[in-house]
Amino acid sequence: MGAGHGHKLHFHGHSPVHRAPAHLKILALLAFMITVVATPRDWYPVFGCYFLLIAVVVGVSRVPPTYLLKRAVVEVPFVFFAVLLPFVATGPQTEVLGVSVSQHGLEAGIALLIKGTLGVLASLTLAATTEPQELLLGLERLRLPQQLVQIMSFMVRYLDVVTGEMQRMKVARESRGFSARNPKHWPVLARSAGALFIRSYERGERVHLAMLSRGYTGRMPKS
Repeated sequence: MGAGHGHKLHFHGHSPVHRAPAHLKILALLAFMITVVATPRDWYPVFGCYFLLIAVVVGVSRVPPTYLLKRAVVEVPFVFFAVLLPFVATGPQTEVLGVSVSQHGLEAGIALLIKGTLGVLASLTLAATTEPQELLLGLERLRLPQQLVQIMSFMVRYLDVVTGEMQRMKVARESRGFSARNPKHWPVLARSAGALFIRSYERGERVHLAMLSRGYTGRMPKS
């Protein structure tokens, strides 16, 4: 699979959680998420036990809680939808802080927020305690199709490359006096996104041709 690449989500450590085989951690995360999703939405004490379990794993891994919380911002769209749900759902109404909302929507929003937070924290814990390369090898050991593993491998390898390209394009725009302050500037950003896509696609084609010229047959070498 090639040399290992670090990742911003990973927290270097030598705890038992870090040393655990990647494929077992992936299976544990999958089992945990299936259990969380299958739990009835009004079993709040059970959800409390799930949060306690994650807290124990984080404590054993010695990953600072703030390290995970800072990266939990990925959950913001789910939070927005969960807050909006009581106002758009139908059914019996109830009052919350003097505001009339849908009771079914309120229950569904709370359940979505709880389950989404559990999923995000569990996934971040896995990412923080497992190197990306180990995750890929773990997925391969779990017999995930080779092509999917290779796609994820290249995604990990070239994510920083594409991000760097995007940053250079931003610097080039700003050096020419451009500043996206209102919707009138959105077409420029859209063209920049299109140019970034084309550059990334062309880079992918060049990498693929280079691999073929070196004897690539559909499987990545182990070393």
